[in-house]
Amino acid sequence: MAVKTADTGLEERWRDILSVHARTMCEIDRVLHPHGLGASDFEVLDILASAAPRQGEQCRVQNLVGRVHLSQSALSRLIGRLEKDGLVERSVCAEDRRGVYVTLTRKGRDLHTEVLPLQREVLGRMLGG
Repeated sequence: MAVKTADTGLEERWRDILSVHARTMCEIDRVLHPHGLGASDFEVLDILASAAPRQGEQCRVQNLVGRVHLSQSALSRLIGRLEKDGLVERSVCAEDRRGVYVTLTRKGRDLHTEVLPLQREVLGRMLGG
C-alpha cells in the first residue's frame, strides 16, 4: 500500500484543479459556440467590458496579457480574430507607439451582454459546489 505523502496530496489537488478547469473551459466553449465565441474569446470580451465599462473606453493590450492565460502572440491572434469579426478595434497608443489599445465595439459589447448569463451559468454549475 502506497503511503500518502504531503507531495502526493499536493499533486492530487493540482490535478483536481486542472480537471475542473478543463471541464469548465470545455463547457463554456460548448455553450458559446453557437454565438461564434470560445472561452478565451469571451474572457477577453469580459475583461474589456469590466476594464473599460463605458463605450469607447480603451484598454492596453499589455494589461490583458497577465489576465488572460494565453501567450502574448496567441492573445494578439485572438484579438485579430475579434477585430475581424467586428467585436473589438485596435489602435496605436499616441504616447508610446509600441503600445496598442483595444476597445470593445458596440457589436462586441452587445454580444458580451447577450452571452454573459450563459458563461456565468456554466461557472455556477461547474464551480458552485
